[in-house]
Amino acid sequence: MLKHISRLWLPTVLTCAAAMLAQAVTAFAADYPTKSIRFINPTAPGGTAEPIARVIAQKLSESLGQTVVVDSRGGAGGTVGTATAANAAPDGYTILLGVVSPMAINVTLYGAKLPYDPLKHFAPVSLITKVPQVLSVHPSLPANSIRQFIDFAKTPNSKLNYGSAGSGTTGHLVAELLKKRAGIAMTHIPFKGSGPALGALLSSDVLVMFSGPPAVLGMAQAGRLRILATSGTKRTPVLPEVPTFTESGVPIDVTSWYCLVVPTGTPQRIVLRLHTALVDALKSPQVSETLLKMGAPPEWSSPEQLSVFLRAEIKKFAEILEIAGAKID
Repeated sequence: MLKHISRLWLPTVLTCAAAMLAQAVTAFAADYPTKSIRFINPTAPGGTAEPIARVIAQKLSESLGQTVVVDSRGGAGGTVGTATAANAAPDGYTILLGVVSPMAINVTLYGAKLPYDPLKHFAPVSLITKVPQVLSVHPSLPANSIRQFIDFAKTPNSKLNYGSAGSGTTGHLVAELLKKRAGIAMTHIPFKGSGPALGALLSSDVLVMFSGPPAVLGMAQAGRLRILATSGTKRTPVLPEVPTFTESGVPIDVTSWYCLVVPTGTPQRIVLRLHTALVDALKSPQVSETLLKMGAPPEWSSPEQLSVFLRAEIKKFAEILEIAGAKID
């Protein structure tokens, strides 16, 4: 008799338990955040991503009422920091600056060795910006245009080395496309981020570098390096005098991008709270003007739009990698 009654009441008990759990999660999300938030930047300090992360973090701190701390963890083309975020607790207190390399390119480049799945281990929040890649050279290199650069690279004794933020980064991919489409030879020297690569360029340890505009604009304006070309279909407003690769006869349409994601399992109310705060930040004059000056115009999306975008980018870069023949060094 007791067993029979227990079976009758079991569905009701389970329903009540589920309702209580849902209420607890809702209350937890409603209180969010109650402590500081770790914002992982999966690239080394001094590169393209870090200044973007810091601008966003400052505004998010104001909006959320808690400190958002940028934690830069470069290495393996962004894989190290991204894997750290993938393994974090899904409670909203670890968020990730999703970067094109670890979120799209490395899916194909690393294959089964990639320690996370961007689509399974992360919940999308919003896009942040899209930026072109730029080709920068040391002032000692006898080239003032991409055409002069290609001509020099074809000379027997050029022996050019180029630096990038790491194997599998957008800069690495653009360089390999340039090599293939222009018929030139260069040796890849991967660094743990754009910052270290820039240091090597300034000291002439490498004479060529591929990166996003934020990493090199200051040094270009100071005359310590020369920017010859940008990727993408049109010139970037922050470098209106610099032609695109395509304009110069070498079609390369590859764009870097940055987005915000959180570990899968993060309560939806927290995802939406972060989405609202991020979009408000990107729309604010303070953030938008700062990003525009970096050459990184703000561009936001819904979580659903970002999900579709990520799937499309993974497929696109798989095709580009096959064309470029880029490999892990």
